[in-house]
Amino acid sequence: MDIRSFLSRIVQLEIRIRKAINTQMHGNFSSIFKGSGLEFSDLRQYHYGDDVRHIDWNTTAKGHGTFVKLYKEEKEQTVFFLLDVSASQLVGKRQAQKLNTLKEVAGVLAFSAMQEAGHIGFCAYSDQNEKFIAPGSGKKHGYKTILEIFKLNPTGLGTDLKAGLKFTLQALKRKSLVFVLSDFIDDNYQDLLKAIAQKHDLVVVHIQDNIEYELPKMGIIPIYDPERRQTTWVNTSASAFREQLKDNFKGYEALKTHCKQWQADYVRIQSGEDYVPALVKLFNVRK
Repeated sequence: MDIRSFLSRIVQLEIRIRKAINTQMHGNFSSIFKGSGLEFSDLRQYHYGDDVRHIDWNTTAKGHGTFVKLYKEEKEQTVFFLLDVSASQLVGKRQAQKLNTLKEVAGVLAFSAMQEAGHIGFCAYSDQNEKFIAPGSGKKHGYKTILEIFKLNPTGLGTDLKAGLKFTLQALKRKSLVFVLSDFIDDNYQDLLKAIAQKHDLVVVHIQDNIEYELPKMGIIPIYDPERRQTTWVNTSASAFREQLKDNFKGYEALKTHCKQWQADYVRIQSGEDYVPALVKLFNVRK
């Protein structure tokens, strides 16, 4: 697929999403990307009934009374994408690999954000920083961002989701809408994902292929590990292998549960399938 075909497809998909949301009596599509963050504006003395979480303790400690912080809604939202482009994203049929689905979903979301938000940017991570585009505004920057997502050709094979999440936390200085697109096949990343949920408005986009947890019993077959570049013969009918598939599914459910606890949004997308209904449902929930 060339860039023109890619752009044409994401525009068509974005139109489908926008029409579905705007016609389902759930409000206006534009509100999805509007700033939900708050920035400090001023101080005033505390009044009965004020939210105690807004008390400025440093000013109050000076002994001139109790003061609360006043905030104003940020006019411009920053939308940032953290893209997991490790080799495990190469799972799936040739034209429907997880990486292709990830690029397309990110492209659709970036195109929408470009029209509604103030700034957009992204970081693509494998076991190294593959590409970073700092948040910027304007249509020219937006199309550049989409082009760079399309052109992604990662060189790293491994997965270091922790490093990608840590980089995101360091790169974003203001509260932002953060989309993390990954298959989440990694360990010990949960604390950093939680930190992003606490500091930013987090949306987890879980990219999967059904072969990862619904592989049928086919006896002994070769399975290629793209991250290690090794082929291993596996007995898909063995009870231990079937239990591993069940554990994989439990891991996916645990991530969804964590997101709910952290007040982060979660959407699960299957590679090679029509994901528009899943995104429409996600956006309706966010309203």
